[in-house]
Amino acid sequence: MDCRRVLPAICAACFIGMVVSQTTLAPAVMNTTFIENVTGLTMTPVILSSTTPGCLAFNTSTCEPCAPGSQYDNNTLLCACCSDPGLCLFPGACLPCNSGFYQPLAGQQQCLPCNRGFYTNFTGSPLCNPCPTGSFNNNTGGDSCTSCLPGFFSSQQSSTSCAPCAPGSFCNSSGCSQCQMCPGGTEALQTAAQGCTLCRPGMHKLPHQAMCQICGSGFFQIHWGKESCDLCPENHYCPSPDVNPIQCPSDAFCPEGSLSPGYCMETFFRKDGETCELAPVTMALLVIGGGVALLFIILMVLRRRRDTDGELTVARAPLLRKERPQGRYYGMPCDAEPVYAGW
Repeated sequence: MDCRRVLPAICAACFIGMVVSQTTLAPAVMNTTFIENVTGLTMTPVILSSTTPGCLAFNTSTCEPCAPGSQYDNNTLLCACCSDPGLCLFPGACLPCNSGFYQPLAGQQQCLPCNRGFYTNFTGSPLCNPCPTGSFNNNTGGDSCTSCLPGFFSSQQSSTSCAPCAPGSFCNSSGCSQCQMCPGGTEALQTAAQGCTLCRPGMHKLPHQAMCQICGSGFFQIHWGKESCDLCPENHYCPSPDVNPIQCPSDAFCPEGSLSPGYCMETFFRKDGETCELAPVTMALLVIGGGVALLFIILMVLRRRRDTDGELTVARAPLLRKERPQGRYYGMPCDAEPVYAGW
């Protein structure tokens, strides 16, 4: 009975010893070197190979290249016993790439860090993922991406930084892929705005506009955060866009959109309902002025006629008078009319 119990225990111990010998690192083989005049031992490590006694327990003909996402591990017999670097007894013996590193090829001795804008958050990755919109990564070998802060955005994948929101837009949370335009009646004057402010009285803004605009002439707005301005009503005028319309004076005109009251010209005009009419003084001046102008025209016509008659009288007079004195040539009396002398 005792022999039957001892025999299975011996067999189990032998099996465990064989397994341990296959998976435990074998000690490096040392050689002893004698140096002249010096008595001592020099320890020199020997690189393990398929002929190393520790590798005899493995079937090196089954060596396989490390799978993508892993690298060669030269610290274990499972890989060091294979003839070529990058080969191990089976793919599971290779080291998986750490987070932030990848290896797309098989049988490689090291993993590669992820580029800027990319990441991988698990081990044994054959590739890196681009950072999604609204996040960025500015370092190599990153295992995660950072969300954009409020007021910043990233509209593309694999971004290395976030851009600030332009004036007129905002982002009030982290991880924005784009900034939103301020609603109508609000604005954002600074970059990287996290919110919008209301338009002041006297100003307005439509949803598609970037900044608040001042109300035009003849318009007003006395409230905050409005999209449009109101037209100044009739019989009122609006000198400033941020005050209430002012009642028009009784002697002035104020149509819709009046910036200031309009008056008839004093002395010459007077208000008559919605129009201006000539004052009596103006009518008298017009009559007197018309009479003076007519008299001036008559005098000019008479003077012109007199000048014309004088010119006609001169034109009709003879060139030589009938009674003319007797002429003398060389001291001798002769006719006054010209005579050809012959030279």
